[in-house]
Amino acid sequence: MGVDRDAPALGSWSDDERRETQWERLARGLPEVFRGNAFYRHKLTAAGFAGDLGITADSWRSIPFTTKAELSQDQATHPPYGTNLTYPLERYVRLHQTSGTTGRPVRMLDTRESWQWWRECWRPIYRAAGVTAADRIFFAFSFGPFVGFWSAFAGAEELGAMCITGGAMSTRERVAAIVETEATVLLCTPTYALRLAETARHDGIDLVTSSLRVSIHAGEAGASIPATRERIETDLGVESFDHAGATEIGAYGFSCGARDGLHVNEREFVAEILADDGGVRDEGEGELVMTNLGRWGMPAIRYRTGDRVRAVRRRCSCGSGFLKLEGGIAGRVDDMVTVRGVNVFPSAIEAIVRRFADVGEYRIEVVRVHEMDELRCTVETREGASDGLAEHLASAIHRDLGIRCAVETTAPGTLPRFEMKAKRFVSKHEEAGV
Repeated sequence: MGVDRDAPALGSWSDDERRETQWERLARGLPEVFRGNAFYRHKLTAAGFAGDLGITADSWRSIPFTTKAELSQDQATHPPYGTNLTYPLERYVRLHQTSGTTGRPVRMLDTRESWQWWRECWRPIYRAAGVTAADRIFFAFSFGPFVGFWSAFAGAEELGAMCITGGAMSTRERVAAIVETEATVLLCTPTYALRLAETARHDGIDLVTSSLRVSIHAGEAGASIPATRERIETDLGVESFDHAGATEIGAYGFSCGARDGLHVNEREFVAEILADDGGVRDEGEGELVMTNLGRWGMPAIRYRTGDRVRAVRRRCSCGSGFLKLEGGIAGRVDDMVTVRGVNVFPSAIEAIVRRFADVGEYRIEVVRVHEMDELRCTVETREGASDGLAEHLASAIHRDLGIRCAVETTAPGTLPRFEMKAKRFVSKHEEAGV
């Protein structure tokens, strides 16, 4: 079952309607998974689910979580695709895999029906950003095996918009193509949007005067960080929106006109929050746990995303009743570091760094000194940067986060550039006194 095209655009429904819709979808899909999927039959049996017998709210919470490590190990033990397959292999028409940034890549397969579900899941994302069939959408993406914007491309086709691929192009070629094709919408990571702007400036091209009017970003938290979003909007002349999804789960999150967080498309996904005390709740702060409702051929049931969020259930100013992840995704649970007793996520550092217009690219290193973690920040300065940038940035980090961070500047073009997920947060081990 795909997205209800006649449903309210942003989920203006009650909690009772949400629960009823989600339980109906689960009641239709889980029996088929139980019969054909060896990986999840074990988990469902542990929760007391037996074939066509319905699952209850209590037994739902008894289903063990699924982790990426489990899926990876299952595929290593049963190569190449593991046992999380509900149908014979001949039913599957698409293969994508995770990016591999957090471990061994996991292969995910889609049937014709579930790939159509992916396409439909992009409808509310585009709708919330004001993208229509009249738009020309440029995808600044390599189109490798990582699912990335493959589904966004398919969703744009479903929408009826013109799809312009930026695959196999250099950044300079992509800038030229955006201008020459009069693209109106840009899809890429937040980091790569800034790289496009940087390259355009270097080549004397003003993207602000191009036809671009909207950008949609994923892969990083940047587009939900006000300072990063404002930088993108200023440099490209667009209105910028965030999006969240995962190869294992689907395209589930999008920012609305309020742009103060991400809505979860609860018509197609069940969201839960795993709190620090081990409890599971419908809202609050903790790790996001997701279940998709349209990918029964290779489902994700109670999947621990590893993403730290603060989820709230209240009517949004846009009219949506969907769960909102305030401020977007704070960061990966395992990315959090404790510096002098203060918990810090990379997104908190980025929110400060991006406020400084004289900073181009940057890198944060976590260094262990005297058995304590400390932060060191290296920033590229733009041409004409004011004196004292390092001191001003260090003071802002100390003032806003309550931690000290050594900041040094370096010349433009010194630090790495990224097309997909940026790797700016690195950990080093240093002996005391070195």
